[in-house]
Amino acid sequence: MLYTRKGDSGTTKTFGCDQRVSKSSSIAEALGSLDEINSFLGLIKVKSNNLFFNLPTAKITIPETIDRIQQDLFTIQAELAGAQKTITQNKVFWLEEIIDGIEKTLPPIKTFFVSGGAELATLSDIARTIARRAERRVIGVADEGKIVISQKTLSYLNRLSSALYAFARGFNHMAGIEEEAPKYE
Repeated sequence: MLYTRKGDSGTTKTFGCDQRVSKSSSIAEALGSLDEINSFLGLIKVKSNNLFFNLPTAKITIPETIDRIQQDLFTIQAELAGAQKTITQNKVFWLEEIIDGIEKTLPPIKTFFVSGGAELATLSDIARTIARRAERRVIGVADEGKIVISQKTLSYLNRLSSALYAFARGFNHMAGIEEEAPKYE
């Protein structure tokens, strides 16, 4: 059954908790933001078909890479909900390798860029902003002291937005689209 009616009063439960919390609580907001970025990454995964980034050290297939990120986001959601799960340091290093690899194939950053260009670049920029919001929501829950989030998980969330920025730049570069700097007029 796709519904239980238990949330009709505006409450929900998290893993291992027998008390219901408001769906507007900070924990529900953080979990919802993680779910949102995960879902949006699904759109990028589908639209990227069999595309890949040819990095100096390896070729990464974009749909497979995004799928790994989505799996990691489920681990983060489980940790946030109270399960004995967490992101490993190797997963943080993995994201850093992707960021570094893509960055080596691109012109150096000299300014901010106006979002747009290739469709996948634009979608990656939107995903980056959703990832940043999810990161802020998770940090907010941690700051309240209601739950302990590992430093590795916080690092992973921080790297995720950087990876998505690298994806956006990489997709534009792949499409031969030059990045546009803001004019500040």
